[in-house]
Amino acid sequence: MNKNLTFFRKLPIPMEIKEQYPVPAECAKAREEQLAEMEKIFTGKSDRFLIVIGPCSADSEAPVLDYISRLRRLQERVADKIMLVPRVYTGKPRTTGEGYKGMLHQPVSYEKADLLKGLLSVRSLFIKTMTETGFAPADEMLYPENYRYLSDCLGYVSVGARSTEDQHHRLTASGIDCPVGMKNPTSGDISVMMNSIKAAQSSHMFLYRGWEVQSHGNPLAHAILRGYVDKQGKSHPNYHYEDLYSLYETYAASGLKNPAVIIDTNHANSAKKPLEQPRIAKEILYSTRYSPDIRSIVKGLMIESYIEDGSQAISECETYGKSITDPCLGWEKTERLVLDLADKL
Repeated sequence: MNKNLTFFRKLPIPMEIKEQYPVPAECAKAREEQLAEMEKIFTGKSDRFLIVIGPCSADSEAPVLDYISRLRRLQERVADKIMLVPRVYTGKPRTTGEGYKGMLHQPVSYEKADLLKGLLSVRSLFIKTMTETGFAPADEMLYPENYRYLSDCLGYVSVGARSTEDQHHRLTASGIDCPVGMKNPTSGDISVMMNSIKAAQSSHMFLYRGWEVQSHGNPLAHAILRGYVDKQGKSHPNYHYEDLYSLYETYAASGLKNPAVIIDTNHANSAKKPLEQPRIAKEILYSTRYSPDIRSIVKGLMIESYIEDGSQAISECETYGKSITDPCLGWEKTERLVLDLADKL
């Protein structure tokens, strides 16, 4: 008997949670329409620019839904040029394992972990996002075995820099029915990211949630460039023209389907200085205008944004709409940035 692991309680399986919180038929239809439009972007049939945008972590239902409702109104103003997908990231990767791990773990940020309440809160938030705004949101696949709890809600999935080398993440990504972005690892090794895309685009037989399953490959698996950290812990960007053209050449030699990259304008690309994101986004657009080859693979951006600029410590008196994890770009600057990008596309 393993005395180092306590089995606290058995949680409902994904099918039971889905039955308790079903996706309304009209939302399921809207999700399918969104996925069809995103497929056109990633396959080159549409030249609309994709922006996956939202807070570092979805920490509280009310401000997150407020933020996404603002995105919906903004989407209507830029619909001919830009497709917005809200980030509703409910799990927060922690380098040391310490600290706030996201709504899944702590549905109330300053209270102790409650995974059952977290699962129900996350599912409820995703359903409300779909019913109130029409968006099928994006989330990071931090735990592959949890993907099925949200599989009928998701419009986009990312695999983080610390997870992209993991076989279980890669194989699970190969069975997901929406676009999946594979981030470059924190080391910056592009070959690791490209191998993860190849794995995600391929068919596999593997063990998943107690089942022997076969995936059919995800042709919309693609790259996300997020910068990297060197041996001394210093951040370095990989969004410059030379980085993007090098990735174009790597894709051209790879034989992978639907060459595509989303550039993360925060994290190591901005050295976690969120106010740099507008400058970075505009430089990327300049590179796409200068080089048709770069434009052919750059499908969009990932931007960390919330209602208020910056970040704050967790407390019972948190500022509404201000990140409790990584600092974000505030709404006024976000709106201005998206409108500026639409004018330049």
